[in-house]
Amino acid sequence: MEWSDLRIFLAIAKEGSLGAAARHLGQSQATVGRRLRALEEAIGHPLFLRTDDGYTLTDEGAAVLPRAERIEGETLALQRELSGRDPELEGVIRLSSSHWFGEHLLTPVLAEHAARRPGVVIELITSARAYSLLRREADVVFRVYPFDDAEIVSRRLMSISYAAYIKSGARHPAAGDGAGTTLVTMDTVFGAMSDAVWLKGILPNATVIARSNNRDVQARMCALGAGLAVLPCPLGDSIAQLERVDLGDEPPHRDTWLGYHRDLRRQARLQALLDLLIARLAN
Repeated sequence: MEWSDLRIFLAIAKEGSLGAAARHLGQSQATVGRRLRALEEAIGHPLFLRTDDGYTLTDEGAAVLPRAERIEGETLALQRELSGRDPELEGVIRLSSSHWFGEHLLTPVLAEHAARRPGVVIELITSARAYSLLRREADVVFRVYPFDDAEIVSRRLMSISYAAYIKSGARHPAAGDGAGTTLVTMDTVFGAMSDAVWLKGILPNATVIARSNNRDVQARMCALGAGLAVLPCPLGDSIAQLERVDLGDEPPHRDTWLGYHRDLRRQARLQALLDLLIARLAN
């Protein structure tokens, strides 16, 4: 048995298909399939049922799963502990954030960091997906709600104001009915976010013309005249084609939190980056 093939097994169990597991691991689907077959041959049992809906664990696969997870957990813990002892100001740091936050707030700080610490490579992944700190999918995660795992060191980084925006020169709607006003807002998955709920409440009869989970897409459509949008002020204020709309009330602000695994508290390169991020962004 190749122990590294257990990582393939875990990815398929988590993602439900060879293609999704391959994308998660950054490998080809053919490689993932080949290594799964090698693992099954070494164990002597099929670990998954191949169905039209994806890959489902067999009884043997279900028996392997908790043991594979324990092996992975110990391996990751060892990696974190050794990485956390690294005194060098060089190496790789992987960050995860939303699209707009990474582009508009993190990028200027990371450019400054690159000039200061050329030996450190920053990997910034911008996605709506929640990357795991426990599984070392990222070293630092930025998100809009607190971390509650005892293994994670976290702090509130900043409070971000939101405002309603419209294309510069367009007619400003008044708060109340909202009839005749078009809106660009969050997609249905994120429809319960506080700014989306606020917008629906203050313009209840406005017409939603477009939805997106990407704030930059919302801002672009708003700037092109598609409709009014609620945007983070650091994003909306940076676009010359947009202007704020006074609706007599302000959308709720949102806090951004950063978190990293406690095993990395002594890693010099990570702490140097955190110091700069806090100095430039914390409020």
